[in-house]
Amino acid sequence: MDIKNKKHVSLALQIENFKTALNGLEKLVERVAAQKKDERAGLFIQKEDTIDYDKFYAAVQELFGPEVKNQDVKCFYRKLCNNPDAPVDWCEIFGYFTSDEDSLAAQMDEENLVFLVSRKQRVVISGSRRRDVIKCIVKIPQLDLLIAASQKGLITVFNSQMRVQTSTNVTDTSWITGCDYLSQLKRIVATTERTIIVWDYKAQGSSQENYFVIKPMDHCLLCVCVVSLPNQFCRDDILLGDDGGFVNKYTVNSDDFGLRQSKSKRKSQGQVLESTNFKSIKRKLHNDWVMKIRYISTLNCFGSCSLDSVHSLVLDSLKRLEDNLPVREFSMPRGANTFCYCIKANVIVTGGDDKVLRLWHPNISTKPVGKLVGHMFSITEVVTNEKDQLVISLSSAKVFRVWDIQTLSLLQVFHDSQGRPGDMQIYSMIYDSNHSMLITGSNVIDMYPLTRIIQDTKQVPHTHEREINVMLYNKHFHQILTICSESIIKVWELETGIQIYQILDPHGFNVELTSAAIDESGFLFATGAHNGTVKIWDFGSGQEMKVLPEGKDWQEEEHWLKHLIFLKAQEKRHQILALERSGKIKMIQGKEDDIFLLVIWELPDVVPVLRGRNHIVHLKMSTKDQSMASPFPEVKLIAEKNFPQPVNNPAISTEVNCMDLLQVEGYNLIAAGTLRGAIILWNFVTFTVKEVYRPEDCFTVDPDLDPKRFRINDILFLFRTPECARRSSQDSICSSSQCDSSKGAQSSKGSKQSIQDSEAKGEQIDVMTGEQQPVDKKHPEHTNVVDAQPPLLVTAHEDGHLCLWTIEGRLLKNMLPFTKHAAISLTSLYVDSCTRILLAGNVEGHVILFSIGSFLDPPHDEKKFKQLLAWHAHSLEIIQVVYAEDKQVVLTASIDGSVRLWHAANGRYCGYFGQRRLFNLSQISDFILPCDVNEYPIEIKEENKFTEKKLKYEYPLVFDQKRWKKMSSMSLLFKRVPPKAYEVEHDFKFFKSLSSPKIRRHALESFRTENKEAGIVFGSLPIYRVPSPASLRHLPLIGSGVQRQSSDGIPGKKGHVQHEKMQHRRSLKKHLLPQINLASSFFPVIPK
Repeated sequence: MDIKNKKHVSLALQIENFKTALNGLEKLVERVAAQKKDERAGLFIQKEDTIDYDKFYAAVQELFGPEVKNQDVKCFYRKLCNNPDAPVDWCEIFGYFTSDEDSLAAQMDEENLVFLVSRKQRVVISGSRRRDVIKCIVKIPQLDLLIAASQKGLITVFNSQMRVQTSTNVTDTSWITGCDYLSQLKRIVATTERTIIVWDYKAQGSSQENYFVIKPMDHCLLCVCVVSLPNQFCRDDILLGDDGGFVNKYTVNSDDFGLRQSKSKRKSQGQVLESTNFKSIKRKLHNDWVMKIRYISTLNCFGSCSLDSVHSLVLDSLKRLEDNLPVREFSMPRGANTFCYCIKANVIVTGGDDKVLRLWHPNISTKPVGKLVGHMFSITEVVTNEKDQLVISLSSAKVFRVWDIQTLSLLQVFHDSQGRPGDMQIYSMIYDSNHSMLITGSNVIDMYPLTRIIQDTKQVPHTHEREINVMLYNKHFHQILTICSESIIKVWELETGIQIYQILDPHGFNVELTSAAIDESGFLFATGAHNGTVKIWDFGSGQEMKVLPEGKDWQEEEHWLKHLIFLKAQEKRHQILALERSGKIKMIQGKEDDIFLLVIWELPDVVPVLRGRNHIVHLKMSTKDQSMASPFPEVKLIAEKNFPQPVNNPAISTEVNCMDLLQVEGYNLIAAGTLRGAIILWNFVTFTVKEVYRPEDCFTVDPDLDPKRFRINDILFLFRTPECARRSSQDSICSSSQCDSSKGAQSSKGSKQSIQDSEAKGEQIDVMTGEQQPVDKKHPEHTNVVDAQPPLLVTAHEDGHLCLWTIEGRLLKNMLPFTKHAAISLTSLYVDSCTRILLAGNVEGHVILFSIGSFLDPPHDEKKFKQLLAWHAHSLEIIQVVYAEDKQVVLTASIDGSVRLWHAANGRYCGYFGQRRLFNLSQISDFILPCDVNEYPIEIKEENKFTEKKLKYEYPLVFDQKRWKKMSSMSLLFKRVPPKAYEVEHDFKFFKSLSSPKIRRHALESFRTENKEAGIVFGSLPIYRVPSPASLRHLPLIGSGVQRQSSDGIPGKKGHVQHEKMQHRRSLKKHLLPQINLASSFFPVIPK
């Protein structure tokens, strides 16, 4: 009864807690609904009280625990924000309404196994001879053992952990050519060029020498395999291929070895058995060397391949070796080096010197059923992965290719990059199905495991089938929107990479989408097409809401939309700033109760006016917009009366190519960059438009120069809000206090947990340089009062330059980003919300990451604009780069059709959207790269001024006679030929006899400005000018010095015998010691 009562009380308590959580959810929903209603009514809400999605998700987790799924809460929050008056059910917070759960689960459970090259393991066999190679590798699946036979006679058995279980060294004069396992006799068979080795690897005691040698053989043996038949016991058949084109079959019994074991106590080096005592048959099947022989138990037949172009592959029963009946032959040009059989696909894969993989049906020898082309060198090995239906082929250039048998598609390409070009080739390769590893043998054993995380060298990642036109990041819901040139919209989850939904032909059939934008709240997004149509969509559901239809008198591609920007919502109106390819900037507006969008105004063409002497042109507001409080009303130019009209040259394009908008308190600005490199700034507060910058000779036509050299590809405003400035200041104070309490400053090699945190620390202690900034301790109360600084402009140019400007037109910084190749055209820019990180992408697929937090503070020190990272992300042009601050990742979209994910701290590859494996952003995996990228990220580390220390060096060392006496080398003394100039022998002790002078100790000063952190330890050694000796005669002679020193007394007993020994030793030294002048060895001859 007590147990039942306790259970009843526990259940009642759980129900009560759940009811309390539901009440809390109801109150939370009411707060969010009231907030959204106030936002729609235009009421101002303090940002501290605003409940965004992150706060909402944290509150739900606090109520119901961490088991609540992020995706379900997002759907619930979207529904609540889109319609605050709609009824909601608490079941929806747990995903009860989700209908596509099965498809998502199926997408999450899919596997795509490829080899993770970065996790390659290497085993070096100890005890092998010099320049020995692994000639054959065999896996024993039933015992989980691995057999490796080296060319010079070392046979090693490894256990499942790749530890050496036992080994033997065959003392045979010929090289080993192959090995296999005798499943019935439980022994290992190996073949040399003239013998057969049978080794009992499990024998106790002297197992290393317990092997038998069967010889002689008629031909040189090249390959071996064992026939595994279930109906025979204590007997194994061995198939051998030789250089005469013969296939031999030897039958061995347990009695052949058990009765012949030596009972003598001495260790034998191998017992020799006559080959004539064994039952054997052979048949000539090829006209050239037999390269590989296998027994296929599924087909109950054997196969042998040769370099013969006519009899390239023979596949038939073992009975054909005994009779002379015709065999099934497969012919291919230049023969076959290797072959394998896939059971599930029922195909035989062959490869040879013609660099083509052929797939054959076992019963059809006239024509292959498929071909795989891609290798550039001869194919040496082919293995299969039965579970995943993969074929792995290896070429003589050590290039691996992974193929899908069912689709005949290439999945992965990688190569063994370690070693010099002339190193040993890979002689053997197997696939270990027990451990899902690809094992190769060269001079070492390499193991490539199958990975269930991100593939590093799979096929080129593709998110869309066509090139990417637009990529946007919704920071409120942590989702990615991508649009390709085929007009397919896809929405992805950032954390996992799962596709949420897609929209086909959103603007109609065969209408290409060219631009898109997401509004500030994240609930809406707009798309623009090449025909000028614009549509507004609901981001959560993908439902169409408003449309700007195509005009009747519009010509084709006349209103091609290049760029869209959402303005802040004003009085239940949606306003979009649009840039056409013709250079026109127009405003599109839609009311909440109207389904159609309208173009309300266009900016006038100001380039011809600014091209004259006017650099500032005043604007006047249109009469119809004077009553409306719009931040960007319709304006007209106020031109001068005597304005000279410039002559238009059709060869000079002056259209606007890019634009950006700044709509904050006190600033309503539109910046535009033109094809001729001019920067135009529209100020809707002062109602002026001015030319911020115009390059020289931009209006002159030079046929020898690229007309696109002046083009500005992207432009951005750099503005830090007071809230972000105050947050950065607080982070700086906290970081400085923490650094003061620590033992010392971080080195430049310290780990970067967060780029924002490190940049915030850089306000007081620069992470990259370690320079400590002064803090005003007299007025600490003013540290949180931070005024917003005027905005800056950053432009990406066609010539590869990155420029930063003030809005008055003063150039602050002009730099070429550091990449592998200089002067690469920049295509895209992105800045984070607090303007600390600047990202740039170029036409060759590089991403450059800059730290600009300290640079924005006056006086805009040029040295504080720092490049942190640069890495190769794509092989083709990057069209958009985005930095997700909350996840510390960088997203890149390219015309190669892929959107890829990278760790912002180090540029490591995370994966691509569209892969079947889920992302794991919490852990930084091993360094991996996509297959079309082979460059490592470049981390830029600047020199620290504190590393430039004053070093003191003493005068050059002088020769010390006392040290020479103790360290004289007899090998040098007996050398009759004196050393040549600038040559020093290894046994020469002269340098050890040098010491510092005893009288003058005036130090020489030197500076070492090299930075060890940047990788240059000793870029240039210090050089000292020492006066030359007056005469080379004063340098000691080795022989004479030793003779004089030998005259000193030698400790010993006095007597006649001792005196004679000393006299004999002196005479010996007198005759054997050469007179060597050291001057010719260490000083060059100075011509007079």
